[in-house]
Amino acid sequence: MAEYGEWNRKGATLSDVTAKDEYGVSRDFIIAGIEANKLEYREGSIWGNPYLRILRSQLEKYIVEQLGTEYLMKVKNRTELRTPVMPDLAARSIGRSPLRRPTLQKTIDTTGRF
Repeated sequence: MAEYGEWNRKGATLSDVTAKDEYGVSRDFIIAGIEANKLEYREGSIWGNPYLRILRSQLEKYIVEQLGTEYLMKVKNRTELRTPVMPDLAARSIGRSPLRRPTLQKTIDTTGRF
């Protein structure tokens, strides 16, 4: 399923905890995708705490199948609108530019919920 070298590319993988933060999906949702053979995973642990490492591209495809394209776009836009850790980077970031911000805000509702 995964392309050659995809596991080694920067930003191509994410943990189940990061998936919850960025895409709003639970660990149970990810496990259901693994059991349905839609998601590949690798197990890992940091300081004795286990986590699942999954491919971002496969997770996005699975989210589209289960929750729809509109949900994925809202979540990605909400994530892109987050304030950067270093404010001086905001001017250089395309997603956080003053011209793109109104467009992104239109796609998510005013409460920030889905």
